[in-house]
Amino acid sequence: MHCSFGRYQSNMRRWRRLAIVLVAMATALCQLPTARADRLKDLVDVAGVRNNALIGYGLVVGLDGTGDQTTETPFTVQSIESMLSRLGVNLPPGTNLQLKNVAAVMVTAELPAFAQPGQVLDVTVSSLGDAKSLRGGTLLMTALKGPDSQIYAMAQGNVVIGGAGASAGGSTTQINTLNAGRVPGGGTIERAVVAPVGEGGYVELALHDSDFSVASQVVDAVNRKFGNGVADALDARTIRVRAPADASGRVAFMAALEDLSIDVAMPAAKVIINARTGSIVINQAVTLDACAVAHGNLTVTIQNEPQVSQPAPYSLGRTVVTEQAQIDVKQEKVPITALPAGARLTDVVRALNSLGATPADLLAILQAMKSAGALRAEIEVI
Repeated sequence: MHCSFGRYQSNMRRWRRLAIVLVAMATALCQLPTARADRLKDLVDVAGVRNNALIGYGLVVGLDGTGDQTTETPFTVQSIESMLSRLGVNLPPGTNLQLKNVAAVMVTAELPAFAQPGQVLDVTVSSLGDAKSLRGGTLLMTALKGPDSQIYAMAQGNVVIGGAGASAGGSTTQINTLNAGRVPGGGTIERAVVAPVGEGGYVELALHDSDFSVASQVVDAVNRKFGNGVADALDARTIRVRAPADASGRVAFMAALEDLSIDVAMPAAKVIINARTGSIVINQAVTLDACAVAHGNLTVTIQNEPQVSQPAPYSLGRTVVTEQAQIDVKQEKVPITALPAGARLTDVVRALNSLGATPADLLAILQAMKSAGALRAEIEVI
């Protein structure tokens, strides 16, 4: 009797510990972050809201003998003479300049949307001639123009070269090029780009990728949030949204619109192949059917085998027939490997890689499978 009571207490302690563990697991699961849908701002661009490219030609001075060879880059000498002339310095005719501390450069920058005069931006400076290094140089005042040849910013300042190199034990390791650098905050905006958003009563949203399903889901989500008729899809990419007339209300409306959650449908099946590195990226929508492909001394066979699941007697279940794939890869008619069931393209690629197939072999086999209708995906080579 005493032993039975002891076993009862021991069992109760075990059940109590199990209950504590289950409660802790349930609490942890409840605290796990739930999956969120994509925000609208991550799926679309607002028409008229974009950066604008700027470009200019200038000179970098103060180099330590690493500038352009003036005999090889006549445009550098011409630029120096023109600059000195504007500053009131006239060189005698026939003067042959031999300078090594000046380099001709191209200056580029991105003008952000809604940028106003007086704001600063970073500029990139790149050597145009045969300068060895721009380290320690100073960019002289350079006008930055847009595609319309209008000046939108002026740039000037010290050029910063990052990761020039490291030396240890008498050896030097070059990390990146010395012929390009940046001037942080070296550009000053002189002219603003007008980007009217919603002034005509509507805002146009452009999806990053054309998709009728995503466009329809965006329209439904916007109309549920702001009322019927606020949004309508013009095509698979463009969505027109009615916006408030006043500017302050329009800003608040756009902020709420961009933060709207959208349940995005499964994307189109796609296989991305990098022909240079052999990298292959496959999304979850890719499917395979039964097929056999021969390429050189490689043979790939995919067979779909029906699997029948029979319910227990007198149960309410139904007989379910599913198809599972058996993938067999052979080389010179000798079986190499048989992969587990499941028609997955990753299994085919892994098996071919184990045989030493080149990226060209993989690309040819995948294209043949697509042509035969066994690979339901779009193949994109980068």
